[in-house]
Amino acid sequence: MHAIVAREAGGPEVLTLAEVERPVPGPGQLLVKVAAVGVNFIDTYKRSGSYKVPYPFTPGSEASGTVEELGDGVTGFSPATG
Repeated sequence: MHAIVAREAGGPEVLTLAEVERPVPGPGQLLVKVAAVGVNFIDTYKRSGSYKVPYPFTPGSEASGTVEELGDGVTGFSPATG
């Protein structure tokens, strides 16, 4: 899978397309195949170093998509089929 990643603080030039490991949902979590992401001012503040975050950092505080996998204890959701 691929993600946009900043490995250090900086301007837009620090953003790169990187191959990353597919996440595994933990207890109480969902794994969502993202269809659309909203990148907001908070993401630019984090990328620039104005707000401290651990790097590597992937921007995108809002997302929509389909549920692919459930973590232990998740109820009320089911993985998409088809």
